[in-house]
Amino acid sequence: MLQLTELGTRLKEARLSKGYSLDDLQEITKIQKRYLSAIEEGNYSIMPGTFYVRAFIKQYAEAVDLSADELLETYKSEVPANKTVESTTTATIQQPQSRRSLSKIPSKGFMDLMPKLVVALFIIMAIVVFWYLFQQKVNNNSTPVKKEEPPQVQVDPPKTSKPDNNKGNATAAGEDQNTTDKDKTKKDKKQQKLSKGTLVNDNATTDYTLTGAKDFKIRVEVSGETWVGVQDENRLEISKKATVYHADDIVEVDAKGKESVRIRLGAASNAKVFVNDEEVEYAIAPANRPTQNIVIKFSEKE
Repeated sequence: MLQLTELGTRLKEARLSKGYSLDDLQEITKIQKRYLSAIEEGNYSIMPGTFYVRAFIKQYAEAVDLSADELLETYKSEVPANKTVESTTTATIQQPQSRRSLSKIPSKGFMDLMPKLVVALFIIMAIVVFWYLFQQKVNNNSTPVKKEEPPQVQVDPPKTSKPDNNKGNATAAGEDQNTTDKDKTKKDKKQQKLSKGTLVNDNATTDYTLTGAKDFKIRVEVSGETWVGVQDENRLEISKKATVYHADDIVEVDAKGKESVRIRLGAASNAKVFVNDEEVEYAIAPANRPTQNIVIKFSEKE
């Protein structure tokens, strides 16, 4: 059994002082219990990635009212650094690419043959163009000239037709309906208003207010690995799954009927949040605060 590290010991003591079990902490942070236990034991090898070691430690610390930045700075020797892993991964990826690029260098015989291939291709294209023009000329010459017939004289007086009032009315009604639908859509968009984010005291949560909208649809577009979870005002999970998502994943939630939603992001720089197709601007740059909570309160009245 692994021994607790100093960082793990301090986090565990803070958890116990709060009276939290690992199951309680899992419910609060939405981090799997086995990851929380691994943090206390310093067993970072089972984590999904080096980045999530720091992100999960920050969430753990915030849940037990400890300063995450102070802990990471004090015990930085115990926490694996992101740069080392990234540089190792980059070196591993670049080596096979170098071998592949060398294998793509054309041989000397192929380079010698290239001018001949270009000349042959040019000759073939010239023949095709010449044949096409020749066929066009033959077709034009073989097309018979149509003899024009003299115009026929109208003997009977032309009949006057009555205008179809019903058709005109139907067309006008259709145009009015289309205009009404477009005006209604524009009016709905103008009525919706999303307030600017207000940062709360924990410096990780930003509050927004949505007014004048009939719908309450949340969409999170993921561009890289990040933790995403969506909860209602009672902290009940309403997203399909609160877990780590990857590039090109999309998390969609219809929160109509909810008073508010709370969106938890593990790596905010890898996610864009939309409410009714309107992008939510972060109150604090994701580069300065990777882990963020976006709280959107819904009100139909402005």
